[in-house]
Amino acid sequence: MRQKDPIDLPPAERSDWQIVREWMLRTIPRYRTPLVIAVNVVVTLVAILVFNALRPLPPVLTQRDVDRAVGRSLETAPPPPSWQSLAYEAIRPSVVIIEATGGPKGRSSIGTGVVIQDTGVILTCLHVVKDAQDVRVIFSDGSDSAALVTVQQPDKDLAVLTTMRVPEELQPAVLASSSSLHVGDEVMAVGTPFGVPQSVSSGVVSGLGREYTSKESEVTLKNLIQFDAAVNPGNSGGPLLNRFGEVVGIVGSLLNPTSQDVFVGIGFAIPIEDTGGAIGTPPV
Repeated sequence: MRQKDPIDLPPAERSDWQIVREWMLRTIPRYRTPLVIAVNVVVTLVAILVFNALRPLPPVLTQRDVDRAVGRSLETAPPPPSWQSLAYEAIRPSVVIIEATGGPKGRSSIGTGVVIQDTGVILTCLHVVKDAQDVRVIFSDGSDSAALVTVQQPDKDLAVLTTMRVPEELQPAVLASSSSLHVGDEVMAVGTPFGVPQSVSSGVVSGLGREYTSKESEVTLKNLIQFDAAVNPGNSGGPLLNRFGEVVGIVGSLLNPTSQDVFVGIGFAIPIEDTGGAIGTPPV
């Protein structure tokens, strides 16, 4: 005789377990999919909790660890550019080469100049262009132009040139008074020594208020800046710069007790404030 299923039994004859089993048999098929999803979610959460509980904690960084990391980063970082490099980039568009031909006895000379106005006004030394029949200026972009000597100041060995043609983007130099200079301050000279363009040398201010009779101009120049940055023939008229790329003087002469026109450690520059008369402005 077949045994009756608990579901077929009257409620009074079913036990509690049979009632629960009956409810599960009716409910599980109806909610199978949500139950499977819920079980999977619970299993996933339990797995995450177990993983986090078993994972080792990150080490605690000390100040020493931080200092070491910073030190390693600094060791691998590229060094910042030098002040000389930054000063050169600031002045480079404003430095020109000056070629003067047809001077006394057919003499030709090469010097340097500094653009002081974007209209093509250039400051240089008078002995570079004195009595020349033809003066030509070569700009930093490689273009050139004929130039006229528009101002001469023999007592300072200074001259002002005006070019016939001006490049589209001509950048004048930034001028600064030399009154802020002190003996020992770093300076840099930019010029065309022996015809080599855009040459840079650096040194320090060796003295202030110097007096020197220039063999080029045969004029006694006063209130000069003495410096030891290397200069040679061709540097005349070029800028003497401070650490910020500002023109504090115009390179005028080099002192050499021999007959050789080479640098022996003493150069002279005309303070930029002494050029005011030449460029038509009061001394700064």
